[in-house]
Formats: sequence, structure tokens, C-alpha cells
Amino acid sequence: MAELLRAVLEALDIPYPATVGDSEAHARVLVDRAMHAVIALHGVLDEEDVARHLGIEWTTSHLRERLAEHPPTGYRAAGVPRQGGGRP
Repeated sequence: MAELLRAVLEALDIPYPATVGDSEAHARVLVDRAMHAVIALHGVLDEEDVARHLGIEWTTSHLRERLAEHPPTGYRAAGVPRQGGGRP
């Protein structure tokens, strides 16, 4: 269960956008990641659909795979240095 919670935190705890102009891209990434976290939580907690419950380990692995498809990139993040050392 702790690993699933870590994966959910990983899904939601992404760097804040550096500027207002980066907010739209940040929001798109966050919405996609949050959606996958919610699906994972429903998969584990839906007691009425026990037949589809594949286990916490599988659900955690599946969530991490989906998160890898939606990395927190495509926007400038606050406090993340640019490659080569400068600030965003």
C-alpha cells in the first residue's frame, strides 16, 4: 500500500510552472497524471468489482507505467536549473 501511495504522490507532486505562460502546459500534464492516479485508486478501492481487482502491486506498476507516458515536461518549472547551470 505504501508503494501505491508513493506512486500517487509522484503523480501529483510535480514542479510548479515557472511563469504564468507555463501554467497551461503544467495543468495539462497534472490533469493527465491525476486522472491515472484516480483510476488506480478506484481499481484498488472498488469493492463491488472484486473480479477486476488485480492487486495493489499490479496497480502500482501500471500507474507508474502511465506516469512514464506523461512526464512532467513541456513547460519551464520553477526552481529547476536549466541544463548547463542557469535558472529557468
